[in-house]
Amino acid sequence: MNTIVNTQAVGLADNSQELAQAAARRARNNKLLRIVVPSVLVLLAIGLWELLVRINHVPDYIIPAPSVVLRTLLENWDSLFAALLFTLKLTFLSLALAVVGGVLLAMLFAMSRWVEISLFPFAVILQVTPVIAIAPLILIYCDSTFSALLICAWIVAFFPILSNTVIGLRSADRNLSDLFSLYRATPWQRLRYLLIPSALPYFLAGLKVAGGLALIGAVVAEFTAGAAGRETGLASRILEASFRNEIPKMFAGLVLVSVCGIAIFLLFNWISKLVLSGWHESELSGEM
Repeated sequence: MNTIVNTQAVGLADNSQELAQAAARRARNNKLLRIVVPSVLVLLAIGLWELLVRINHVPDYIIPAPSVVLRTLLENWDSLFAALLFTLKLTFLSLALAVVGGVLLAMLFAMSRWVEISLFPFAVILQVTPVIAIAPLILIYCDSTFSALLICAWIVAFFPILSNTVIGLRSADRNLSDLFSLYRATPWQRLRYLLIPSALPYFLAGLKVAGGLALIGAVVAEFTAGAAGRETGLASRILEASFRNEIPKMFAGLVLVSVCGIAIFLLFNWISKLVLSGWHESELSGEM
């Protein structure tokens, strides 16, 4: 009898190991497909663009071929790279301010319903007001152009952080909240061990959105400001190229902005997976 039981136990262990290996293989294959399929489609789209431009002999001043855009990017790399660094500095500074302000205000909202009722409408007003409409006023009232651009980018990035963090803080499990009350947990213990873990997935989701919005806000604000000179960003390089009818250079600046936005999203997506993997349902491995 013991022999039969041991044999069955060994068989179950082998089956469990095989299932785990199969799940790991599926996860690796899914991860590989998520990288390979979009990459192939993007390369095909670029190749089709190049082919259509060459077959139809489209002039560069209308739609440049990807090869022309790449050559222009390399030829103007020094000025475009300096502008890229300026845009990235503006983006990440505004995003950092949005994170600090949004998280602190969300914690205040979570602790006081009356504070949320009083201040949340102002946050909504900031969100629904187009930044391109208020950027000229900010540029008038601010002595520094960089400060004005920073405020514009911050306004765009602020609301997703605030809104998502508030939702996360209010999504804590009610049973766990009652348990914390039963054991007379301090506000700090409730915040650290209950509210923050509950809000973290929502905050990271808002961060991925706010990262792209901060970049958009920085570019739009600079377009509105019409800033020129060496200490300016990619929007200024695109504006200068448009004034000179240098369409390939405009496309090169646009490509850098797009690549920058994709890199920011991938960065925060990686951070989200790193922080949430292993304990939150949104990042647990599994076949979809």
